[in-house]
Amino acid sequence: MSQTDIATLNQQFGLGSQLQFVMGAGAMPIIIISNPLASASIAMQGAHLMTWAPRKHRPVVWLSPAAKYAQGKSIRGGIPICWPWFGPHATDGKLPGHGYARTVPWEVIATRALPEGSTHLAMRLIESDASRQQWPHTTPVEMHFSVGTRLSCDLVTHNTSSAALTIGAALHTYFAVSDVGQVRIHGLGNCTYIDKVDAGKRKTQSGAIQFSQETDRIYLGSVADCLIDDLGWQRRIRVHKRGSASTVVWNPWVDKAASMGDFGPDGYRRMVCVESANAADDVVVLKAGGRHRLRVEYNVESL
Repeated sequence: MSQTDIATLNQQFGLGSQLQFVMGAGAMPIIIISNPLASASIAMQGAHLMTWAPRKHRPVVWLSPAAKYAQGKSIRGGIPICWPWFGPHATDGKLPGHGYARTVPWEVIATRALPEGSTHLAMRLIESDASRQQWPHTTPVEMHFSVGTRLSCDLVTHNTSSAALTIGAALHTYFAVSDVGQVRIHGLGNCTYIDKVDAGKRKTQSGAIQFSQETDRIYLGSVADCLIDDLGWQRRIRVHKRGSASTVVWNPWVDKAASMGDFGPDGYRRMVCVESANAADDVVVLKAGGRHRLRVEYNVESL
């Protein structure tokens, strides 16, 4: 995308200083939102929200200081979109884990300044010959953001084909924390979870989740709000969702983070992923002509 394209986007969809398009690192076009309530940045590749911070608050969404920006590569941190499957592909191990939505271009279809001060942004995945080779189905997918004191994210999939399809998805949100050792996650007590660090064994959560080692779990039957209590920063991040009955909790810990190369020194201690998902037993069978909306809303509260 050229600077001329950036200028055209600003002319068509810009909202003055409230929403602007700029050229970011790696020649990636970035949407910058700055309104009276919050600030945010979204990469057009992957419709990938990278940062969000309500005014007078620390950043809520974590972006790795060592993140790499390149076409076709996912950015470490923010809210990667996992779609149209979660984890490895069910039948073809050569296809990318978590699908391709987070590494392909999306287009802006609407922007709007909302009366209460928030900013609305709607984007749509751009289909291509390459994407159709991975997913030969007609399922237009959109991402809608509302950026303000609260952050709302809606991943909307339409099945315009003539047959039912199975869809997996997740909003793979990285939350910024003071130190992962100071974090307690509530709202998943008594849920069965798949422990991916322990050969996929199914276990039952007792009490709050705490972190002292690599954690990679898919919680099933999880529909209640998740509460991320950060004792260091004395704040709570509330995760409220609809259209999802599974939650993924992930922290790579020291060895895996080091092997990834884009976490930075001790980056794993500054984040935790709590992902609202349609994963494992919770994949969606989308009827012909049907629509599925995975919606999450994030809010910051004091402890």
